[in-house]
Amino acid sequence: MLLKRSYIKLCLLLALLLLTLIACGVPSVTINGTPVTSSAQATATALNVWNNAGPGVQVRYENWKSPAGDDDTVTIVRFDPHDISLSVGYQPDQPMLLSQWMQHEKATAIINGGYFDDQDHATALVVSNGHVFGQSYQGFGGMLSVNAQGTISLRSLRQQPYDPDSEQLRQATQSSPMLVLDGKRTQFDADASMTPRSVVATDKQGRLLFIVSPGQVFSLDELADQLVDSDLSIYNALNLDGGASTGLYVNGGKQHVAIDSSAMLPIVIIVRMRAS
Repeated sequence: MLLKRSYIKLCLLLALLLLTLIACGVPSVTINGTPVTSSAQATATALNVWNNAGPGVQVRYENWKSPAGDDDTVTIVRFDPHDISLSVGYQPDQPMLLSQWMQHEKATAIINGGYFDDQDHATALVVSNGHVFGQSYQGFGGMLSVNAQGTISLRSLRQQPYDPDSEQLRQATQSSPMLVLDGKRTQFDADASMTPRSVVATDKQGRLLFIVSPGQVFSLDELADQLVDSDLSIYNALNLDGGASTGLYVNGGKQHVAIDSSAMLPIVIIVRMRAS
């Protein structure tokens, strides 16, 4: 009996030791082999502080709360357009997860682009390195573009329609709806579904922003309200293809953001630092 009790005690001690070792060696969470910056991880970093990720590139985390009381840690990346170059990747015949796009492009930052159909073709105009695909939205939506001079712009297509005869674009992706226009919240028809969200925006100082809410927290209406109520000085903001397409990667200095898409993406927006 004594031997049996000693054996049980030994087994318990070994189990406790094993649990301790496992707890000390918990690996980073990964999706498709890529570390993921979750909301829990982001909150370990100081909130509401701009962190430098390289010349003209900054990363910030904020906790945004929905009217229902749910909250999400939103990741914001801000770029000085003078320090970066922007391109649009488009591969309808070979869509990839955002993590795979990042590995392929070796970019400073990358975010999912506009909408696409079941055959992975864009539902609107895409311009990738001067090659034009699809047709422009008419009377709705917005467009992020780069012209032949390298100037980045974000505009409403209702306010300023695309003119293929007069515009020489090197890069472009279109999406819908515009959430903020000239610093004011827009009005649009959208369902109340709450899903991961991704946004491209410009602020009143002319900087470019990528904004991602990875949780299923905000409807489009609620997200538009958050944008205009924030301290980000948003001037224009365009909703991108959210849900399973939502993703954001940043690789700059000590700042590494890794939010992978769960869908294969044919369209992405790519940012690189300009060669000094």
